[in-house]
Amino acid sequence: MDSSIYLSLFAGKNILIVEDEYFLADETRQKLEQLGATVVGPAANVHDAMELLASSKIDGAILDVHLGDEFVFPVAEELDEANIPFVFATGYDVSVIPAKFSGFTLCEKPTELGRIAAALFSADGGAALN
Repeated sequence: MDSSIYLSLFAGKNILIVEDEYFLADETRQKLEQLGATVVGPAANVHDAMELLASSKIDGAILDVHLGDEFVFPVAEELDEANIPFVFATGYDVSVIPAKFSGFTLCEKPTELGRIAAALFSADGGAALN
């Protein structure tokens, strides 16, 4: 199924980007803004992401798994506890992701925004894309 049909789901949403590669984060920010989303961040580390979580309205998040010398999992735990949907966007092997997050969508870099929109905001969670 063509995941681009889901891109309109970003319109009006506040999306947290947690990504330590500046150019990738900026490219994703620009694309999301063109789709009508408001970008929160990007945050390049766990500390900044946690501050944004505490101070911003967030409807969904795109998380890079490995941020410099740390992993994003504390942010994923906060999002999960707050019932905010998120996806992992990574070039890393899925084996680095703890088992408790195995039900969350994993998208390879560069980010697949149509698939991410489906996973975050469609009624079926993008099940048709798997």
